Amino acid sequence: MESKQCMRSITVIFVLILCWSCGSTETESVDPPSNTIEFYYPPNNSNSWDHLDINSLGWNTATLNDLETFLSNSGTEAFMILKDGRIVMETYYNGSTANDPHPWFSAGKTLTAFTMGLAQQDGFLTIADKVKDYLGSGWTTMPNGKEDLISIKNLLTMTSGGDYRNVDLNCTDPSCLEYFADAGNSWYYHNAFYTLLQPILDAAIPQGFDSYFNQQLRSKIGMSGLWIRSGFNRFYVSNARAMARFGILNLTRGNWNGEQLLDESYFNEMTTTSQNLNQSYGYLWWLNGKSSKRLPGSPLEFQGQLIEQAPTDLIAGMGANDQKLYVIPSENLVIIRLGEDGRTSNLGPSTYDNQLWEKLNTLMY
Repeated sequence: MESKQCMRSITVIFVLILCWSCGSTETESVDPPSNTIEFYYPPNNSNSWDHLDINSLGWNTATLNDLETFLSNSGTEAFMILKDGRIVMETYYNGSTANDPHPWFSAGKTLTAFTMGLAQQDGFLTIADKVKDYLGSGWTTMPNGKEDLISIKNLLTMTSGGDYRNVDLNCTDPSCLEYFADAGNSWYYHNAFYTLLQPILDAAIPQGFDSYFNQQLRSKIGMSGLWIRSGFNRFYVSNARAMARFGILNLTRGNWNGEQLLDESYFNEMTTTSQNLNQSYGYLWWLNGKSSKRLPGSPLEFQGQLIEQAPTDLIAGMGANDQKLYVIPSENLVIIRLGEDGRTSNLGPSTYDNQLWEKLNTLMY
């Protein structure tokens, strides 16, 4: 289970590993997002990063102290706002610094979803493939006919039909993966079925998931960080700027400084409603602006959009202890929040989202 104790142990392991390598050199510039005059990509082999003066944006900067007090008091360690790729605000709290590693927890699911799209366009697999094609028969304890129904897409969309009443929803042993409903007929945030996406990629890609991820995603955008195992889970761990780079990549719909890393058809599928059971879920991305949602820890459907206070076009990666990656295309914004639990104790979307956006709204609108 994702927890503060897990985060601390991961951080200790991570500090012992030197992994802050960057990737490929810059390419020619690409046309900016539609409502931007000039978009900026931070250079891949440099720690330099253009800044944008917050006073030039017409925001209500008199509310900045209130926002910073809220962030500090709610256990935040790293916070960033980027507009048009440039840093507007980058602050570190509670003893944290810019170089400190942070586990993304389930916000890192978005990295796996993106890598799955890369593997599909490179011809290693298709998301319509059956899971058993890569993990073999008997990867669950479901009846053979029921296991046979489960596709990679079902794992990407949390529609595997696995029994969520299992005591340990992180356990990927076949004995833990039992039948509840036919694949595609039930939505539940079952972490174990997600976790198996990386073993599928390991089986499909000759060089394996980690090497492929590093070459085709991490180095392409100059990210730092690495995957670390904790029990059945694997979490991505990096500094805040690494997450910000990935946010920019998704703000520009998979394009990095002129190179289209991910084809737009998959990007569209990944960031729009992916099934008819949870309007607010794509391929491991959370989606705002929908009329209903289902949330981690519950089989129930709730009315109303995911984050009432946030822009309706927001897409997000969200993890335990309120790790947040917000991407807002209409405003060309990326917002990062990393740190301790913001007193909500949820695994993804939480009441903290609305609390934070109430503060952001007083600043930006």
